[in-house]
Amino acid sequence: MSEIIIKTPEQIDGIRKSCQLAAQTLDFAAQFVYAGVSTAFIDEKIEKFIVSHGAIPATKGYNGYPKSSCISLNEVVCHGIPSERNILKEGDILNIDITTILNGYYGDTSRMFTIGSVTPVAEKLIDVTKHCLELGIQQVIPENYFGNIGFAINRFAKAKGFSVVYEFCGHGVGVHFHEEPQVDHAARRNSGPKMKPGMIFTIEPMINQGKAGTKVDKLDGWTARSVDNKLSAQFEHTVLVTQTGYEVLTDIHNEYRAT
Repeated sequence: MSEIIIKTPEQIDGIRKSCQLAAQTLDFAAQFVYAGVSTAFIDEKIEKFIVSHGAIPATKGYNGYPKSSCISLNEVVCHGIPSERNILKEGDILNIDITTILNGYYGDTSRMFTIGSVTPVAEKLIDVTKHCLELGIQQVIPENYFGNIGFAINRFAKAKGFSVVYEFCGHGVGVHFHEEPQVDHAARRNSGPKMKPGMIFTIEPMINQGKAGTKVDKLDGWTARSVDNKLSAQFEHTVLVTQTGYEVLTDIHNEYRAT
């Protein structure tokens, strides 16, 4: 296992700016999320916005990925490829995942969106997933174990009748797209490495309505769906470990007060 990068103040500043742009991109994309729109159209708008701000969409060309964002609809857990064939309709839920490269630094965030009225179970799933992210963030404090993020998330999700995807995880980010550590969303208490000030990573729980397993489409090699085709939801923030707690670098709406 390679070392977890402790970021310098200069790197933290650069990563923070990229994270803010990623979050601003999600806000910008929201206006195009409505019934009748293709996910490819949303992706085109996202790419233009990122480029117009002097940045690069990190996903485009990454290991052959063809688009500037991931847009995951309904039963798609993650890595949904925007397409002209995917037309949003009433009752859909979707995750938009943005990663920007600004001046060489990475910012990564995702959020759920709904189209019109959604089912009660979809609404509950989204609420629980957002709270899972919040519980994970609350575990970020120097000298705490990374496993306690996943322990808190898994305990809550299971108590609410949902399951936690274990085949995909959060990750270190900032200098590279994917760095150490691996941030599991279902983990044993007090497991894994300890958090240190200057570490930056994503917490991005994927919570399924049904079984926790996933299956990746053989045709595109990217789109991961719930194994039973039931709904899935995800929220993601990039988080910095501070001297006394955390700063959520992708939080531009002041939902999380730095500690």
